[in-house]
Amino acid sequence: MTMHVPPQMMIKRLQHAVLLFVSGLAAATGANAESRLERGRYLMQSIVACGNCHTPQGPDGPMPGMELAGGLKIEDKPFTAIASNITPDRETGIGKWTDAQIVTAIREGRRPDGSIIGPPMPIGLYRGMSDNDARAIVAYLRSVKPVKNQVAKSEYRIPLPPGYGPPVGKVADVPRTDKLAYGRYLAGPLGHCVECHSPAGPQGAPDLENRLGAGGFSFFGPWGVSVSTNITPAGLSKYSDGDLKKVITTGVRPDGSRLKPPMGVAYYVRMRPADLDALVAYLRSLPAK
Repeated sequence: MTMHVPPQMMIKRLQHAVLLFVSGLAAATGANAESRLERGRYLMQSIVACGNCHTPQGPDGPMPGMELAGGLKIEDKPFTAIASNITPDRETGIGKWTDAQIVTAIREGRRPDGSIIGPPMPIGLYRGMSDNDARAIVAYLRSVKPVKNQVAKSEYRIPLPPGYGPPVGKVADVPRTDKLAYGRYLAGPLGHCVECHSPAGPQGAPDLENRLGAGGFSFFGPWGVSVSTNITPAGLSKYSDGDLKKVITTGVRPDGSRLKPPMGVAYYVRMRPADLDALVAYLRSLPAK
């Protein structure tokens, strides 16, 4: 038996099908519209914020013309770390490294000469960085101005590990449509928020297993000592989502007090609203500590 469908209904169905097709096409186009370099620029100038450590600082902040040229000294009991030059300079930077060698240094903490990169580089978290995002960061590093700036070697008063684990292999992108999963990715492998905002464990490294996000890690610098805050719901209960986003992007708390370095506010101000939403949603989901 053939069912007769009124012309008006047929038109509506056709319009609905066309709308779904156009919406899907737009979504696919939106996902692919961002070039690798554009993605790398966004990440590096916002949540990843490598320049927060790898750009030398003067009395008035980052030194002009020295983006990612290294030299910033980071003092702690276990080490005196000197941020390396990660510009494309062939003599003092990473200009001679291949793309694969740069990705290995970021995600596995191993330089082309086989030496191990020590803390505070959060290699344990960077191991979870997706292949596409790691390559995007490499594309951005290739695009910045080469700066000849020879920096001293870091000094470690603790033994460095022989490695941080087996080769990373392939790491897929985290869907941005999954707000909690993407927020976890932003707070971990990309922004390493949980690294700075977790207290030290018995070996001195942040205790991500038992005290994730509980705060209490101390940072020593020209500003004196700053102590990371609790970013679990126990520490954020007094903040609305709007308050929290303002703190992240401006460094100003609702009471008017300001955050101290090394909080990378100058970078986080460029975070997209959707990324801020995902980050806040993830922080709200953490077990209260």
